[in-house]
Amino acid sequence: MAASSAQDLQGALLHFAVEELVRRERDGFEPLWTRESWAKFLIWLSLQCGAGVRHEELEAFAHALGPVLTGRLRRLFFERELGDLDLKLMADPAEEQVLVMPLGPARPLPQQEVLAALDQAGLVALVDAEPAHWQQLEALVAIPWQRD
Repeated sequence: MAASSAQDLQGALLHFAVEELVRRERDGFEPLWTRESWAKFLIWLSLQCGAGVRHEELEAFAHALGPVLTGRLRRLFFERELGDLDLKLMADPAEEQVLVMPLGPARPLPQQEVLAALDQAGLVALVDAEPAHWQQLEALVAIPWQRD
């Protein structure tokens, strides 16, 4: 096996393992769909990697991840694929809106399907659930967060 293909396989394995770790653990950090849950996940991850608990050590861990990996982890942390509904949710509280889109081919999304996805993900109380306030963008629905 060539060195570059071995490195490619190692990179693919690491990528897969990290994605599976995020998917497996993300629902354990409450309250879900919040910046607080993201911060708790990062602290847990840093501790699992051997970083200390002091503020400087946690900052060093975050810096070591870098912006690209941190962005990938955050996107994965705040997205859900709802296979039974054939929909994908992207619900990062740092963004202005929750996005709902089909997993398969582009298609208009009926309000009931979108509401079912929000309900399944536990987002109904956190977003503006009034369909009149949603924005339909081709095969994507943008739903504003509920603001206090």
